[in-house]
Amino acid sequence: MTNKKAVSLKYNQKKNPAPVVTAVGKGKTADEILEIASQNQIPIVEDIALVELLSKLNINEVIPEELYEAVAEVFAFIYNTEQSIKQNK
Repeated sequence: MTNKKAVSLKYNQKKNPAPVVTAVGKGKTADEILEIASQNQIPIVEDIALVELLSKLNINEVIPEELYEAVAEVFAFIYNTEQSIKQNK
């Protein structure tokens, strides 16, 4: 059995002040979350410490303020990566 964990987040500025947990899983469920993300071209960032903290939250729960900075760094990384890809096309 694998110890792999996965968490998905969604941020809708109009609905919530911060990102919301949309899925949490470990083992086979984590693999399924990652597969769905991959199939839908959703960026995947590996951050074991952050996933450990986020995996303690419930689905549809807004992330706590103490995780804002860490999650913002992930979102900034994704945004910058996507911008680089667009510029190189």
